[in-house]
Amino acid sequence: QVQLVESGGGLVQAGGSLRLSCAASGSIFSINRMGWYRQAPGKQRELVAAITSSNTNYADSVKGRFTISRANAKNTVYLQMNSLKPEDTAVYYCNADLITTIYGKSSDAYWGQGTQVTVSS
Repeated sequence: QVQLVESGGGLVQAGGSLRLSCAASGSIFSINRMGWYRQAPGKQRELVAAITSSNTNYADSVKGRFTISRANAKNTVYLQMNSLKPEDTAVYYCNADLITTIYGKSSDAYWGQGTQVTVSS
């Protein structure tokens, strides 16, 4: 019954900014890692950024432009996207690696529904 809901996508011009958010809810004991992936038409889904309690990592293509952050009290992850480029156009998906119960094992098979980001030139 874990649910991840993304929001914040939209249409922007090149050079503009968007802030995506992802709220995780339901039966969650602990979230180990949250991340953002994106998938452009006809392409494989790729990692954009991920965050744990101690580290962040980014795809080379977005380093210096995107920033991932977490609000742990709300089980929410954000992706601040600046200096957007047309090649950033994709559906962005939130992903979580979490434990649902104190005795459960971690699973990363939790995904949001996706939010469309379109960057025009």
